[in-house]
Amino acid sequence: MDRRDFLHKSLLLLPVARVASAQSFDLEEATLADLEQGFAARKFTARAVAEWYLARIDSLDKKGPKVNSVIELNPDALSIADALDRERSAKGPRGPLHGVPVLIKDNIDTADRMTTTAGSLALEGSIAARDSAVAERLRSAGAVILGKTNLSEWANFRSTHSISGWSGRGRQTLNPYALDRNPSGSSSGSGAAVSASFCALAVGTETDGSVTAPASVNGVVGIKPTVGLVGRSGIVPISHSQDTAGPLARTVRDAAILLAAMAEPGKLHGDYIKFLDPHGLKGARLGVERKFFGANAEVDRQMEECLAEMKRQGAVLVDPANLPSHGKYDDDEMEVLLYEFKADLNKYLGALGPAALVHSLADVIKFNREHAHEEMPYFEQEIMERAEKKGPLTEKAYIDARAKCVRLSRAEGIDAVIAKYKVQAIVAPTCAPAPLNDFVLGDPNLPACTTPAAVAGYPHITVPAGFVRGLPVGISFFGPAYSEPVLLKLAYSFEQATKARRRPGFRPTAAIG
Repeated sequence: MDRRDFLHKSLLLLPVARVASAQSFDLEEATLADLEQGFAARKFTARAVAEWYLARIDSLDKKGPKVNSVIELNPDALSIADALDRERSAKGPRGPLHGVPVLIKDNIDTADRMTTTAGSLALEGSIAARDSAVAERLRSAGAVILGKTNLSEWANFRSTHSISGWSGRGRQTLNPYALDRNPSGSSSGSGAAVSASFCALAVGTETDGSVTAPASVNGVVGIKPTVGLVGRSGIVPISHSQDTAGPLARTVRDAAILLAAMAEPGKLHGDYIKFLDPHGLKGARLGVERKFFGANAEVDRQMEECLAEMKRQGAVLVDPANLPSHGKYDDDEMEVLLYEFKADLNKYLGALGPAALVHSLADVIKFNREHAHEEMPYFEQEIMERAEKKGPLTEKAYIDARAKCVRLSRAEGIDAVIAKYKVQAIVAPTCAPAPLNDFVLGDPNLPACTTPAAVAGYPHITVPAGFVRGLPVGISFFGPAYSEPVLLKLAYSFEQATKARRRPGFRPTAAIG
């Protein structure tokens, strides 16, 4: 027997995980279909896949360009993967997420050895007593929760001069396309991580733009579902009216699969895959919201190309189809968020065990003042202080503001446009390209189309649409409550026609000049 035969026979006697680990494979940009094919062909195991992503995180997130998107790794990830490998061998896969590594935002509770801190040192060491609804659904689907992602601290509801992607515990996440640029907030780490192939899929949360904006500037697909489609227990809150978890992925198909896994039983439309039609734009009527154009000439040119492509694919564009209530309830939205943040956060923190450092919003504000050097080196906590001054949710100011938001965002907003123009969805540029990280002035006030769907609690999907000077920009589709099947159909058709996503290059700066 020669040496080659000896080694081959020796490998056959090794456990499956060792064989898979010994093989050479590259999972950069891998889709769920790629992973499933690899699992089925025994090209690799769940453990080997988890090891590949952990190695990539080590080399590119913690070293090299130091994207800094992952705030904590799951110490049990490999043992979970091993158990799922054994289950696959004995019973077959549970579904398309069996053995798939997923990163989740660090404001989503997991009852394991990982903490849930919303990026704040005030919650450092806090371990949840039970899984959030989202984590529970992911585990049930067979996903490997690989770790947690950094975020804009307290989901970016702390200061009017905050820097998206910065937290006291995790510090600054970088944009993988240009490392001096911002990854947007507040699901900054989730957007950057899935774009950089540190995971197969990621989960973020959104109150207004916190899934869709990071998806856009990091060149990935993001879905902000209808509020209530995905369970919201066990998530550090801002607003029960607007908060929801949502998927981030490199393709619409993968995002649709993750959304189906996350959705509450009885609230989803079954398998979302059945709605993905490459010809889904043919005959579709879409309304173009022109009031979200005009902020940047290069973005506008990119969007015009996208609209032209939609027409080539057979879509009928009603242009313009502007929201009649555009910009009329921004102050009311903030009023609602201030009231609900205090009430909802006090409820979440009040349920923490006696070992927790904080049990109320007032405690958090006090902690930040006492630890200002670590927690407030660049910006303070004006929003938290405003929220703490609010009264209970029975106050007339809150009730009136919420009623106005519902009326203007729904009946006199999205619903009105859908009915008047007989369109299936509204289309607009998601947001501006990623700005520079500015530790003096904080985030610039850049335009985005996220507010109407966020305030209404309606679904919103953003898809990669192209590049402006090497920086990704996304295009958005949003519509009425529970219209995810329609939006997925449109988004998938657009994605297949354009194939706009390109992997990030970890450049030091944008391609200017």
